[in-house]
Amino acid sequence: MAVTASGCVTVHGEREIVPAATKAEAARALKDFTKAYNAAEAEADPAKDAKYLTGPFGAINQADLKVRAERKKNGSEGPAPTPLKFDDTKFTIPKQAGWPRWFVADSGSNKDNNDQFRWVLVFTRGGMDLPWEASYVAFLKPGQVPKFKKDADGLAEPVALNDSKLTVPPKNLSKEYASYLKDGGETFEEGTHTSGWREKREREAERLGLVTQYIDEPQNSGDFAPVGLRTENGGALVFFSTRHFEKRTAAEGLNLRIPADVRALMRGDAKGAVTLESVAGQAALVPPKGGTNSLVQVLNRVQGLTGAKGE
Repeated sequence: MAVTASGCVTVHGEREIVPAATKAEAARALKDFTKAYNAAEAEADPAKDAKYLTGPFGAINQADLKVRAERKKNGSEGPAPTPLKFDDTKFTIPKQAGWPRWFVADSGSNKDNNDQFRWVLVFTRGGMDLPWEASYVAFLKPGQVPKFKKDADGLAEPVALNDSKLTVPPKNLSKEYASYLKDGGETFEEGTHTSGWREKREREAERLGLVTQYIDEPQNSGDFAPVGLRTENGGALVFFSTRHFEKRTAAEGLNLRIPADVRALMRGDAKGAVTLESVAGQAALVPPKGGTNSLVQVLNRVQGLTGAKGE
């Protein structure tokens, strides 16, 4: 314990800017996560890896395992999944003060479809005595992973939530994305997870005997808060979270078909309508202000059903 000139007390470096983790700690965190993840997948048991996940990735994983557990109970579970193995891992560790702390692991895997994509995981830790938890995952092509700004010690620079050097501060991304999905706009580049998603929704909003309505909400605090790393060009790779609701209403006199996987997460009885609830984690490149391009590029979206409500 040390007392600074201003009278502030520093305990165990909580106010000191230090590496979020050592490379050995980061490697151990990835190993612990992989072991727990594989155990949960093998047994379709959410409890097996709940301790090692949080945020959007955790919410999606736990709901998916709950569905698979229901399939297993009903005898409809398919073959056991192949255990996940990582290779060629690169750790990007920022300098940070206080808690929570986090770092990024960028890995190849045995499930990457012949090196077509890499697993980019954010690990976060809320305190010295707490485990590292995987909060975000993105599946990026090797060329999509940007080069990060690093100091002489090889440590990365985290971007502040209100960073004014970026075209969109990280704290505003979730809100801007939800607004874009509803009304469009000029904040995001066209692509699969932006204009493409809006077009897909428009096509599916009204089908024979079924009407679908969409509501999108920002999710911006606690374990779902955004995190970002400065890139060499002054921009940032930012991970952020959103919530999505999809209400499907059947025409009068028609039966609403509810898949078994949805029923496993559903509350209430879907007599004529069902609202699907999902969580999504996005990885986005945010350019610096003053450049030739001001549009945010959403590189990847990992979305999963987390609940449903019948009406």
